Amino acid sequence: MIFFVIGLGRFGSTLARSLHEKGVEVIAIDKDSARIEEIEDFVSKAYVMDATNEKALSSVGVKDADGIVVCITSDIEASIMTCMILKDKGVRKIMAKAGSELHAKILRKVGVDRVIFPEQEMAHRLAESIYSPHIFEVIDLSPEYSILERITPKFMEGKVIRDTKLRTKYGVYIIAIKRKFPIVKEDGKTSVEEKIFIAPSADEEILKGDVLVLLGKKENIDKFRDQ
Repeated sequence: MIFFVIGLGRFGSTLARSLHEKGVEVIAIDKDSARIEEIEDFVSKAYVMDATNEKALSSVGVKDADGIVVCITSDIEASIMTCMILKDKGVRKIMAKAGSELHAKILRKVGVDRVIFPEQEMAHRLAESIYSPHIFEVIDLSPEYSILERITPKFMEGKVIRDTKLRTKYGVYIIAIKRKFPIVKEDGKTSVEEKIFIAPSADEEILKGDVLVLLGKKENIDKFRDQ
């Protein structure tokens, strides 16, 4: 998997390093040579480059990228021009950080696949964790579908998946179960190990403390999340 990160401010550099740590081939671009020097040991490749230069972008293989994240917010014109060039090059997926609602609106107009507001997204997740402590994460897969991670509600504890009737009653599907097991080490101390059951069978019993990973349409996920 190859991802480009264009613009290495605080957000862009953190994103580039995090992706690289996860095993993604990351190509970092910024016109500031000092930023490139800081990041080059933590990514696959790093280029000092003006991203609004179409020929320069073409020379580093942006067409072959699985995705590109444009993290330029200090210069809205440069951000928009970069996204337009990438769109014209047929890049598979373009994501861009927006600095304002107007910036976001223009990015959507030029065809950016996902507009990112890091501060807003983090604030929403924090609010969710405060308001609903049993909810760990909600991930939007598309305009229609979401994935929800939550602790097993009481009415499901001790039941097998078939008997919960999640599909017929709520329209959601259990795609994985995260379960913790106590492990006794050789020194007699006890630790906890987490196992993940992918695509559990209909006969799998749901235990108290399990974390359910559920898939469904957004409206169905919203109905189930507070159960």
